[in-house]
Amino acid sequence: MAKGIEIRGNSIRLVFRYEGVRYQETLPGKATPENVARAEHLARLIQVEIQMGTYEHARHFPNSRALEDQQFGKYLDSWLDIQKSQLAPSSYRGQKSRAEYHVRPKWGTAAFADIDHIELEQWLRALPLHNKSIKEVLTIMRGVVRLYRRKHRDYPDPTDDIKIRLPSNDDPDPFTRAEIDRILSTATDRPAELRMCEYMIWDGPRVSEALAVAWEDVDLKAGTVHYRRALVEGSYKVPKTKRSKRKVQLLAPALRALEEQYRLTGQAKPVEIEVLEADNRTKRKQKVRFVWLNSRTGNPMRGDTYLRESFLQGHLATAGIRYRGPGQFRHTFASQMLSAGIVPIQWLVDHMGHTTTEMIYKRYGRWIVEDAPDIPSMVNQKLGLK
Repeated sequence: MAKGIEIRGNSIRLVFRYEGVRYQETLPGKATPENVARAEHLARLIQVEIQMGTYEHARHFPNSRALEDQQFGKYLDSWLDIQKSQLAPSSYRGQKSRAEYHVRPKWGTAAFADIDHIELEQWLRALPLHNKSIKEVLTIMRGVVRLYRRKHRDYPDPTDDIKIRLPSNDDPDPFTRAEIDRILSTATDRPAELRMCEYMIWDGPRVSEALAVAWEDVDLKAGTVHYRRALVEGSYKVPKTKRSKRKVQLLAPALRALEEQYRLTGQAKPVEIEVLEADNRTKRKQKVRFVWLNSRTGNPMRGDTYLRESFLQGHLATAGIRYRGPGQFRHTFASQMLSAGIVPIQWLVDHMGHTTTEMIYKRYGRWIVEDAPDIPSMVNQKLGLK
């Protein structure tokens, strides 16, 4: 018999490899001499088509179970299930949205053998998305292909050598000292929101961390705040790194803002929340009294939209200051500390919850000119130079 023909009981099975995948297809009919001859003819035809690059599995075996196993969409489902068990809900929602809106319509019914490297790269670069989003789509494609290759190790990865370059991060755009003074001295009918801005300017938390601060995290006598949760897309979760979970010593303006706020919310009734743990599966209930409440509703803020759109935009316009979002308060804190010329870099790294000093040097290496100290004069004074 021709190579690849197997007689199993009273059935004929055709066995061959194509595109790194081993196929085993049982042919219709019994193992009669006539059917064996037809199978040998089919086996030779398939080998010729494979050599010529014209083979299509679905044309010869339209009802093959292997076709379903070769479909990209089947492995996309499995990959999404794995991601759901590993990622925070907010991260999973983003990946699933990309997968369903961009990936599945194009590749869901495609066989892995039909995914061409050049076609894939052209499709990626034609997506009406920013490069960061295109890279996220490529990450999904790459993850599904790698899952498939766990069973089909010979399959050539069509995502190899595809690189999506990201633009440089926007430089920090912090507020200057003069702008800080105008922000904090401009009159408002919502002093609590202004105190929150003052607190962020002079302590530098991420907005998600500031929104989740509760009085149970604050020690006014010691002048400390313990950052141990963040509010991300409406859900509370523990910080993603151990360095982000930190206790910091407050500067005087930040402590003063908290002391003033305590008179408003320090005795508020505790609310029960669920906090997602680092494993992205376990949720623990906590009873907390949030520091910063929406002054119009008295409820905890569910995101930065209210602070940004309902307060900060109008307040900055009244103060005559070019608008920047609340995320720039963190950059403002860093730039002010560096501009002081006396803050050790490692202290700033620890205070802001960074993992290494690299981010500080990369993002905050240049001081704001109008705030920078007169270094030569400081050296002259310190060393008694004339």
